[in-house]
Amino acid sequence: MENTPNSENTILVLGATGKTGRRVAQLLTARGARVRPGSRSAAIPFDWTDRDTWAAAVAGVDAVYLSYQPDLAVPGAPADVQAFCGAAVAAGVRRIVLLSGRGEPEALECEALVRDSGLSWTIVRCAFFAQNFDEGAFTDFILAGEVALPGGNVPEPFVHADDIAEVAVAALLDDRHHGEIYELTGPRALTFAEAVAEIAVASGREIAFVPLTRAEFVDTLTSYGVPGDEVSLLDYLFGTVLDGRNSHLADGVRRALGREPRDFADYARDAAKSGAWTVTADA
Repeated sequence: MENTPNSENTILVLGATGKTGRRVAQLLTARGARVRPGSRSAAIPFDWTDRDTWAAAVAGVDAVYLSYQPDLAVPGAPADVQAFCGAAVAAGVRRIVLLSGRGEPEALECEALVRDSGLSWTIVRCAFFAQNFDEGAFTDFILAGEVALPGGNVPEPFVHADDIAEVAVAALLDDRHHGEIYELTGPRALTFAEAVAEIAVASGREIAFVPLTRAEFVDTLTSYGVPGDEVSLLDYLFGTVLDGRNSHLADGVRRALGREPRDFADYARDAAKSGAWTVTADA
């Protein structure tokens, strides 16, 4: 059953300034839930690299949206997730919703730790985010008119961050999602070259796709000033999980929300309308 948001029940949203956490916090607030943002800049700060911040962040919390930074695939993530779940249980947290990734062995390990934590849990296991093209590392590529990536011919069913947030909020507020693993994808798979072509149509700009080797990709990201940890993560993803193993579609959005997922073309059109890829004269 769906629970009526109670102002006495606080929901901690980790990664509250990120692509999904920001949306989760906004949706929860709109539903009347009491949200505690979990970030280093929050009033009650939370930092994955400083476990001394965890106890205060989970104190008095009923449920948690767990988005691990920078990704569950990085070394040390399972140990952090296990320790955080222990802190949550000790604080009396009742429910946890984990943002996970498809095809990542480390993410599967973290999922198992959450399932075994003693908390009421839901797993939200996601395909590659569409928003990486306008809110992530590929934004500068789009603005420059040339997207240079490895694996351009591998299909990926890009998922919309709004769909992720809506599923996470449903799981945080509705008991019927307990014990569910929702694998989220878009309604069709596109290669990165095809995704770039759709962005070009939506934005009315000429945007080329240039295939790279992984080494060339790392050098290009570095030249754009992308932080080193993000470069390492993207190199791992393109070399490991973006190899075709995750090209199949999944029904998580439909099972959780009773509707079809948003299409990449809709994402591209909306992002273009928002001005995400508008190049100003002095840029």
